[in-house]
Amino acid sequence: MKPDGPRPHGDASHSGTGARMTTVSIIIVNYFTRDYVRKCVRSIADTIGPIEHEILVVDNSHTDGVGEVVDPSTTVLTPSRNLGFGAACNLAAERASGRHLLLINPDVVVLPGAIQGALACAGRHPGAGIVGARTVQPDGSLNPGSCWRMMTTWSLLCRVAALDRLFHNNPLLNREGYGGWSRGDERPVEVVTGCFLLIGRDLWDHLGGFDERFFVYGEDADLCLRAAQLGYHPRLTPDATVIHTGGSSEPVKAGKMSRLLTAKVQLVRKHAPPRAAARQERLLLAWPYSRYLASRTARALGVTRAQAAQACWREVWGSVRHTRNRSIAAGAGSS
Repeated sequence: MKPDGPRPHGDASHSGTGARMTTVSIIIVNYFTRDYVRKCVRSIADTIGPIEHEILVVDNSHTDGVGEVVDPSTTVLTPSRNLGFGAACNLAAERASGRHLLLINPDVVVLPGAIQGALACAGRHPGAGIVGARTVQPDGSLNPGSCWRMMTTWSLLCRVAALDRLFHNNPLLNREGYGGWSRGDERPVEVVTGCFLLIGRDLWDHLGGFDERFFVYGEDADLCLRAAQLGYHPRLTPDATVIHTGGSSEPVKAGKMSRLLTAKVQLVRKHAPPRAAARQERLLLAWPYSRYLASRTARALGVTRAQAAQACWREVWGSVRHTRNRSIAAGAGSS
């Protein structure tokens, strides 16, 4: 079935720029990751070859001085406040002139052939709409966070019981993480993560870019799910391989996990059927609580490092519960 989406417009100018479109506009969002941005931009310059491109960096940190470490040809946008990831990408996209948009996290190092491979995959599979890369750690081992499946009640049950961690190579018990897949072959996937996400300009505009209600995390999953509703099938190709360190702008685990869980709650509320959404939201709240109980038990058994884990998961559980209760109260007040 042909995707019910936009038709390509060739070299027509994007309405926001008035300039001839380039092949790809590369968007990087900085939040106190200046040194990572420098390395990322350098890796792009070293590997992109003759592909016509532009690089736009959105500086959400304001005072990081990221403009001092990138090439003068790089466009640096400095909003008046921290917009979050989704809104920052939307801001850059308004200025971009590429037929494709490529979102790259600052802690990504682009390897030779990666951008060429992603563009080639998009050309071979126009029905994909969105293309992602195989991500590896600095030592070359697989970083599985390049793609995911959408949450289900079963996958969340496995997460609460820690079965997805204990049996991470099992595709049944680690369903969301595509357990057991090395990312060594090209496949359709449900969610391409925003660390390296290539999307056609027309589809981006048709979808209205990122939903800015997702401040950080979840916006990439929402984008892919909305593309799928139009008949597109996002795809991951090993022809595009990059190094992704992960977590450079979120050094505190508790803060990161709280934001991640909040985004997951938003996702199930928006995309899951109502009955399933209610079950999944309860399971999402049970997940940090189960980790808190496990770490407390481990601490009681004398595991020294469990103390920090217990404090972390207690903070995450309290934060997510507070956010959920506040959301429920706001909903009741508006009804």
